[in-house]
Amino acid sequence: PPNGDFIDRLPVSREKGKKFMFDIAVACLVLTAVLAYFNHRFIGLPTTIGVMTIALVLSLVIVGLDRLGISALHDYEVSFLAAIDFSDVLMEGMLSLLLFAGALHVDLGSLSEFRWSVGLLAIAGTVSSAAIIGFGLWHLLPLTGIPLPLPYCLIFGALISPTDPVAVMGIMKSAGAPKNLEVVIMGESLFNDGIGVVLFSILLGFLAGNTPPTLTDGILLIIREAGGGILFGLTLGSLTYIMLKSIDNYQVEVLITLAAVMGQSASCLGTPGDGGYGAFHR
Repeated sequence: PPNGDFIDRLPVSREKGKKFMFDIAVACLVLTAVLAYFNHRFIGLPTTIGVMTIALVLSLVIVGLDRLGISALHDYEVSFLAAIDFSDVLMEGMLSLLLFAGALHVDLGSLSEFRWSVGLLAIAGTVSSAAIIGFGLWHLLPLTGIPLPLPYCLIFGALISPTDPVAVMGIMKSAGAPKNLEVVIMGESLFNDGIGVVLFSILLGFLAGNTPPTLTDGILLIIREAGGGILFGLTLGSLTYIMLKSIDNYQVEVLITLAAVMGQSASCLGTPGDGGYGAFHR
C-alpha cells in the first residue's frame, strides 16, 4: 500500500476524504447502477457476477494505463480508496445488513432437513477453498516478483473463501435452481462465514504469537464465536419477534427490524463471543 507521504500528495487526502463520505457513497451508487445497466443491457450475466466482472476489467484497464505512464486516474483512485476505512464501512456497517438480507429468505424448516449437507459443505468447502487459494498464491506470487510467506497466503484464502449469501441468493433465483439445491447452497453460504472467521483467527493468532494452532484452540474458538453469536442472536431475535408480534404498524416494524440488525452488530463488535464480527475487526 502507498505510504503516508504519497497519500498526502494525492488529489484527495485521507483527512479531506473523511469530509466527502456522502460524495463517495453517491459515486459508488452511481457507478454500480451504471455497471448494472450496462451488464443487463449488453452482457446478460447475473447482476452480481456481471457488475463484479466489469469492475475487474475496468480496474485492469486503470492499472494498464498507469503502466503506460497515464497515472492521473490511477492516483485519483488510490486516494479515493485511501479516504475510506473499509474495516469500519464493511465490518461495522454493511456486514450485518448483508447477512440479515441473506438469512431473511432462508426457510429454517427446509434448512434443518439438509443440516448435515450444509454443515459438511460449509466446513469442508471453506477449509478446502482456503487451502487451495493459499497454496496456489504461495506458488504463483513468486512468479510476479512479490513472494509472500505461506501463512499470509492462507490468511488471504480464509478471507476470500466465504461466499456472499446475497449474491448466492440472487444467482440461485435467476438460474431457476431446484428448491432443494437452493436451500443447501444458500444455507452453506450463510454458515461458511463463521468457518472463515475461525480459520482467519487461528492463522492470525499463529502469526501474532508464532505458535502452531492446536485442535483445542480451534474448538474453543468455535464455541466462543459461533456459540456466543447464536446465543446472543437467539435472545435478541426472540425479543424482536415478541415486539413485532404485539403491534401492527409496518413503519414501526421496519424501524424495530433495522434497529435489531444494526444494534446487534454494534453490540457484538469487540466483545467476547461476538459471532464473528469482532474477530475480523480485531
